[in-house]
Amino acid sequence: MRVWRALKSLGCGVLRDGVYLLPYRPEFSSMLQLQAKEVIEGGGSAHILTFNSEHQEQQQTFEKLFDRSTDYAQLLDSIRQTIELNLMSYELANLQKKVHRLRKDFEVIALQDFFPNAAREQTATALEDLEQLLLERFSSNEPQATHRRIKRLQRSDYQHRIWATRQRPWIDRLASAWLIRRFIDPYAHFIWISTPEDCPEVALGFDFDDATFTHVGSKVTFEVLLDSFGLTDPSLKRIGALVHYLDVGGIPVPEAVGLETLINGMQQCWVNDDELLEKTEKIFDAFYQAFSGNMT
Repeated sequence: MRVWRALKSLGCGVLRDGVYLLPYRPEFSSMLQLQAKEVIEGGGSAHILTFNSEHQEQQQTFEKLFDRSTDYAQLLDSIRQTIELNLMSYELANLQKKVHRLRKDFEVIALQDFFPNAAREQTATALEDLEQLLLERFSSNEPQATHRRIKRLQRSDYQHRIWATRQRPWIDRLASAWLIRRFIDPYAHFIWISTPEDCPEVALGFDFDDATFTHVGSKVTFEVLLDSFGLTDPSLKRIGALVHYLDVGGIPVPEAVGLETLINGMQQCWVNDDELLEKTEKIFDAFYQAFSGNMT
């Protein structure tokens, strides 16, 4: 029973009783080795085979064993029910718990969705819509996405500038400030404002309503900065996916839980926003280094 539960948690496809299938990945191989060892030590027999599916029809048959469409459909129904029940009828704490649970359910399914299809994207979009409604209902100070074309800008026109964003920055503001200092304006000076109205005319605002750089469509501020300055480094794109997921939800990213824990802890350790940025810049440096091996 213990082995069966472990195999189920890995998301194995079942060919028949006692025969389980996973896509070939090194981490899966090591996990299966551990389960095989336990079976053998218990007096049973276990074999791990690696093979290539040379026929398209056979490949499609195998992939169907991992279809999570039914799971996504059930989750999508729960998301829609939550929206239809009218968010105004929820208390903040209860709604946050509900949305957090739906997000975790999505993550569990997505981690075992080795061959994602439209069902995953549809559910992710619905969950993002729900999370956006939550922000609009209870976090009026969060920036609302605009719908406009993102213009390409020259970094040379944005040097030695004052950049302003809201106090007590969370993931998007911290990551955006790191991106600005590392890849856009090395001499950037940051100021932390209480309200958008406090932004000086000479400052470039980011991540608040009517700021120079803020959410556009489905993109968070970090992603808008990437597009605005033509930053196409794949490692920055990976960090962008992290920021997007932690800020507004979406497709789960494996490193998100660790980064969220670090940022939460740092916010508690450093109440001065300049010190907080200084410390978190090292975290983003480390992520960039890990993703690329090319930190400059």
